[in-house]
Amino acid sequence: MTASRLVIRTIRYGGVWASLLAVTSLVQAGAAVLLPAVLGRAVDGILGGSRALTWPALYAGLVALSMAGDSLSELSIGASTANATARLRHRFTRHVLGLGTSAGLPAGDLTTRAVTATADTAYAPSASILALTAVVPPFGGVIALILLDPWLALTFTLGLPAIAALLRSFVRDTSSVVTRYLEAQGLIATRLVETLAGNRTVAAAGTAERETGRILQPLPELAGHGYATWRIQATTSGRGTLAVPLLQVAVLAVAGYELARGRLTTGGLLAATQYAGLGSDIGPLIAQLGRLARARAGASRLTPVLERPVPVYGSAALPDGPGRLEFRHVSAASVLDGLDLVVPGGAALAVVGRSGGGKSLLAALAGRLADPDDGRILLDGMPLTSLDHDALRHAVGYAFARPALFGATIADAIGGDAEAAARAACADPFIRRLPLGYRTPPSEAPMSGGELQRLGLARAFAHPGRVLVLDDATSSLDTVTEVQVGDVLTRDGRTRLIIAHRVGTAARADLVAWLDGGRVRACAPHHELWPDPEYREVFGE
Repeated sequence: MTASRLVIRTIRYGGVWASLLAVTSLVQAGAAVLLPAVLGRAVDGILGGSRALTWPALYAGLVALSMAGDSLSELSIGASTANATARLRHRFTRHVLGLGTSAGLPAGDLTTRAVTATADTAYAPSASILALTAVVPPFGGVIALILLDPWLALTFTLGLPAIAALLRSFVRDTSSVVTRYLEAQGLIATRLVETLAGNRTVAAAGTAERETGRILQPLPELAGHGYATWRIQATTSGRGTLAVPLLQVAVLAVAGYELARGRLTTGGLLAATQYAGLGSDIGPLIAQLGRLARARAGASRLTPVLERPVPVYGSAALPDGPGRLEFRHVSAASVLDGLDLVVPGGAALAVVGRSGGGKSLLAALAGRLADPDDGRILLDGMPLTSLDHDALRHAVGYAFARPALFGATIADAIGGDAEAAARAACADPFIRRLPLGYRTPPSEAPMSGGELQRLGLARAFAHPGRVLVLDDATSSLDTVTEVQVGDVLTRDGRTRLIIAHRVGTAARADLVAWLDGGRVRACAPHHELWPDPEYREVFGE
């Protein structure tokens, strides 16, 4: 998908309000074209001694119609832009969440795209409609000049190529500058989010000033692009301001000559003057082209993300089974290389290995949070890629080293039988000490790293699936709590894939898969592997 195609699709997001804007803006454009002719007829009638009020009344009616159209247009612009913004943000957010870990961009950058770039792209419905209708008065003015006197129209059209070149240059330059502006804005947001994630480290190191400088380092570039945007608009407006009066003077001179020769009435002269101004008034068109340029720049920030393919799920249901997990010749991310591993149904298998050896990647592959570059992963004989999304998510539960809690309350964040799961994760005592217990919002619950991990474990225990994946999910627990949680895991009848760094965790598992060089070096009970000094080195022994 290109940025231009996204802009075109966004136009449809304006909905019924965009349609209303098209009608009201066309009415306004039509009234603008008719007003000079009606005014000219009214003046000729008055100068001719006519007392008829038809033309003055028609003029007043057109003015009232234009004012009403202007009010409805403002309402339609706001509503259509709001509709388009909402739909774009919904689509972008859903796509990013669907990509999961493959989004490939920092959180701050994605946030600016989701907030700023979508808002800019949402200008497309109103800007495109108003840009098209802004062309109606100039074309109407040319046609009216032809009807008044062909020489007037010829004089006017001689200046149109210069105006067209001016507009084309404006759109090209504005789109380029706004794109660079949004990129610099995204860089600042990315650095800010990174720093906020490590604010304790910044405070401890006393590097707040240095980090402030690093975050705001692109600010001069951002300001430069902002100034460039206004400079382009000011330059275009200035050139237009110079060209338009010259064009009007030329038309007026020819009109005066035609009046002197008796080919044009006084009212016709007045109408010709107004039509020349109407035809050369590029201010509204410049404004809408500027908004279209912003919309295209915003779309160019969204399309690289929207082009990334979301993982495609199958439609198969998962048959009954014990939760047997198989990795068949799996290669991924240049880390795992032809790995083969079978996790027996109902068994607890600990995965150990040196840092960077692919343990967390293996955990992600087990529930299809990532896809392998080669090979197959099966659950109870079914390839994960063939399973329906809901069936897979229901079958595989996760607990992470740094879990994120979502929900209105602690109970919502855990899900299922929250209290039973919290007791299993040794989280019940500290939850009950919170101001509202299980009804406490997660954002209002001060927690240590270990307490947060216990809530993540509780959520995993509450999950009804047949496979449980723990990715370093006990790393922040104290030794006593880890033993207690380990005992619960030992009694759990589900298949358990446990990323382990501690000897005790590996010792409690039924089997240990020792990763080395992107493959399983050995898979056996811990006590059988322990005599190997290289295995002991994995734990720093």
